[in-house]
Amino acid sequence: MYDYLIVGAGLFGSVFACEAAKRGKSCLAIDRRSHIAGNIYTEDVKGIQVHRYGAHIFHTNDKPIWDYINNFAEFNNYINSPVARYKDELYNLPFNMNTFNRMWGVKTPAEAQAIIKKQRAETGIKKPRNLEEQALFLAGRDIYTKLIKGYTEKQWGMDCRELPAFIIKRLPIRFVYDNNYFNDRFQGIPFGGYTRIIEKMLAGIEVRLNTDYFDFIKRNPHAAAKTVYTGAIDEFFGYKYGALEYRSLRFETEELPVENYQGNAVVNYTGSEVPYTRIIEHKHFEFGRQPDTIITREYPAAWERSLEPYYPVNNDKNNELYEKYKTLAEERGDMIFGGRLGQYKYLDMDKVIAAALDAVTLL
Repeated sequence: MYDYLIVGAGLFGSVFACEAAKRGKSCLAIDRRSHIAGNIYTEDVKGIQVHRYGAHIFHTNDKPIWDYINNFAEFNNYINSPVARYKDELYNLPFNMNTFNRMWGVKTPAEAQAIIKKQRAETGIKKPRNLEEQALFLAGRDIYTKLIKGYTEKQWGMDCRELPAFIIKRLPIRFVYDNNYFNDRFQGIPFGGYTRIIEKMLAGIEVRLNTDYFDFIKRNPHAAAKTVYTGAIDEFFGYKYGALEYRSLRFETEELPVENYQGNAVVNYTGSEVPYTRIIEHKHFEFGRQPDTIITREYPAAWERSLEPYYPVNNDKNNELYEKYKTLAEERGDMIFGGRLGQYKYLDMDKVIAAALDAVTLL
């Protein structure tokens, strides 16, 4: 019936469907959720674009990708500048001179570097063996204790000494007064939210929501010549070699009768005494001036098969397991696996678009 069955109407599947349709291919997109756009889904509530699955800030250094996404939306000039709260102390992120001034009262890069160098030497660490040692080696004890340890252990549900060092191998430490979290040249939030982008990509393409792939394919085994699959690769193969590990999230969203709740789009809570990792105030992504506001508390959660998998746990054990599933996938001439679940890696939005465009070039 179709040239391509697109499983998942998120960013990867929608870019692929859009570009395949331009090439004259017939596509059917299905999604088990009740809406399109996957995890970048935004919903208009009282004029505020609510990021239902966590904050998504588009950023890239890839101008062709920036030009591509701007075909579907106009972006504002939002700069991601999160704030970290440790007990009653507030710090700027990423770690920069504003952070160090608040932490130690220093005013020059040389003073900050001297403190970090001294604290690094006190650890005696030469070759970090785990995340805790890596953080101490890079940033010193004060920053680790206040801004890394509690947040990371909540996020991953494990002691920092049990986590691999590579998770924060490229921990950003900047000796300038600059709160811009990303170094990328292009950055912003689309006016009117991300869902509009996906709507434009899928214009003219048949979409069926509330549709589970496995139920659908049992009833329609010959629905398409090829399948683009953006679900979990281990689930597709029936967990033949065992289940890959993920971390999940739980979102608690609340409407408040105040104009401004926290003064910033994202505030991270780095202490272990607070059960959530951050609070998002959605209106600040688009500089909103609505009389009310909407906030979302983000709680990390252990993943089980009934929950949504958000973050692949890319340690050696899981990467080796994924390679086995990747080999099975490569043996399927009628399948394309894409997205963070299909490729078992966390991907920024620009990388998802680039991967989908690359997949289309093989048609």
